[in-house]
Amino acid sequence: MNKNYLAILIAGVGGQGILKAGTLLGEAALLENKKIISTEVHGMAQRGGSVINEIKIGEVQSPLINKGEADIILSFEPAEALRVLDKASPETYLIVNTNPIIPLTVSSGLSTYPDLNLAWKIVRDIYPRLKLINARKIALEAGNSITENVVLLGVLCSVPIFPISTESMMKAIENGFPPKFRELNLKAFNLGLEKGKEGISLL
Repeated sequence: MNKNYLAILIAGVGGQGILKAGTLLGEAALLENKKIISTEVHGMAQRGGSVINEIKIGEVQSPLINKGEADIILSFEPAEALRVLDKASPETYLIVNTNPIIPLTVSSGLSTYPDLNLAWKIVRDIYPRLKLINARKIALEAGNSITENVVLLGVLCSVPIFPISTESMMKAIENGFPPKFRELNLKAFNLGLEKGKEGISLL
């Protein structure tokens, strides 16, 4: 990269733990004395609206990510990944949770949900670093579907350019959850890391 920072965009909908994931990333970066700044955009987040967290790690003054600037996009919901593709370039690592959250407008018949099978065929041609992850399946393997966000942090840590160590992320998770939930979330993180390192699409 010809710049002194890494730009990460996290996208999803309200209730998926995106803000918690951003907090854990921030704590892990601070453990390594790395400068990190972020901004959050909420679209009726408590009602399942879009949530975007723009994060930059390095020597920067603004967290805002311009078109084509994201080094990594981590999407907690597939349609939300499609919504933020203008921030990506062909070199962007694109990690997408394959479990859709159907909006009220779709379930009520006012709109349609994208054809994801077709979408991924098109997206992969333009963004070859696409990784599809069934985070819910992995979270259930860990013990609880509520850990999907931590599973996805594990996958994020498998990206070669991610600048924070696994050890610091695990320490942030240990510090970020009450004792009775630490083991569960550490297991979810490690399963996500393992699946991410496999380098295959997990549908």
